[in-house]
Amino acid sequence: MLLEGKIAAASINEFLKREVSVLLESGKRPPHLAAILVGEDGASKTYVASKIKNCAEIGFKSSLINLHEKTDINELLSVIQTLNQDTGVDGILVQLPLPNHIDEQKIIEAISPDKDVDGFHPVNAGKLVQGLASFIPATPYGIMLMLEHYNIETKGKHAVVIGRSNIVGRPISILLSGNSNPGNCTVTICHSHTRNLVELCQHADIIVAALGKPEFVKADMVKNGAIVIDVGITRVPDASKKSGFALKGDVDYASVAPKCSFITPVPGGVGPMTIAALMKNTF
Repeated sequence: MLLEGKIAAASINEFLKREVSVLLESGKRPPHLAAILVGEDGASKTYVASKIKNCAEIGFKSSLINLHEKTDINELLSVIQTLNQDTGVDGILVQLPLPNHIDEQKIIEAISPDKDVDGFHPVNAGKLVQGLASFIPATPYGIMLMLEHYNIETKGKHAVVIGRSNIVGRPISILLSGNSNPGNCTVTICHSHTRNLVELCQHADIIVAALGKPEFVKADMVKNGAIVIDVGITRVPDASKKSGFALKGDVDYASVAPKCSFITPVPGGVGPMTIAALMKNTF
């Protein structure tokens, strides 16, 4: 079965629309998301535009702050501080990656944990590890919301996560292993130094591929009936496309899909859920 993120995300967005209406009817204001974009990176501009569009569709207020590619870190920190102190702003999003001359970690730590809707601040990361209420990074949160939407049973299953980033790999491993539903999995985190990666994947009930290598997961790595979540999305040259490129996930979809009980497409799988989860965090 195809895990269509667009369908699950639409359900979440409809829920949020209703909740915003309730806020407005009670005389309260809608949630306000402030997004900061530094530079002219095409992919980043596309991602931010989709988030701003989603805000409008749900009924959120949004602000987009465009800063020059050569913006000084102190200027960026000043903008963040202003937003931290603005009681009319509920969530702050700094689109990553940032230009090389800006220390991303300093920027992440500058955002108030109470407005850190990306869930990257060390305070929120620490709360996540301890099972406390916190902002959860949007992509892992979106995956959990997708599993919930499709009523996928995860209790007692072995999940293999390929990738150990603080954005996806580590947090999704914590969420899947947590005492929750979905959750209660036994989780193995794999990475570039994992020696028996193929063997581990072959025994996995759930595979989360988040390593950024197009079509890395092949059919011989997946057992029959497995659940495969493909987080990767990479542009690869394709002369047959008008754009000159195609979008590929970390999973070789054509060969892997026939073996799966559930699998996410690329695009249209995890991507829409990431934005839906960001909207939930902002609300």
